[in-house]
Amino acid sequence: MPRTVPCLWFNGQAEEAADFYCSVFPNSRVTRVQPYPEGSPFPAPFGPGTAMTVDFELDGQPYTALNGGPEFTFSEATSMQIFCADQDEIDHYWDRLTADGGEESMCGWLKDRYGFSWQVVPSALYELDSDNPAKQKAVADAIFRMKKLDIAELQRAFDSA
Repeated sequence: MPRTVPCLWFNGQAEEAADFYCSVFPNSRVTRVQPYPEGSPFPAPFGPGTAMTVDFELDGQPYTALNGGPEFTFSEATSMQIFCADQDEIDHYWDRLTADGGEESMCGWLKDRYGFSWQVVPSALYELDSDNPAKQKAVADAIFRMKKLDIAELQRAFDSA
């Protein structure tokens, strides 16, 4: 049993969101749907049989989606990072997660159609780390100008500093 599992609070879209996320990430699956029982004392506006929790895995990482109601919503204070091997992976996750109502933000951040925040980050960013302050500033300045991160542009900024 994992020590920690992120639990994402939804207002009726837990099953839909879990299915969507499983379609975006490879090797992913819904592992269990726990319906609200008859006579549930929980004050959510969901009837018996509606999914209360949906357990799912994104490439082996467990998550839980909870249909908790409208009381709480997502904010940028919580996000998941997706470390991508190359630009094709960045493009895949960026395009899929911003589709159908998602929103682009700055510096590799986006919100999906459910309002949850993701950071789509190239693993190569760690290779562009340097003790050279000019290179650090050049890469940071490039990131601050981007929405979706562009590995080639980050490399150019690093190399030109």
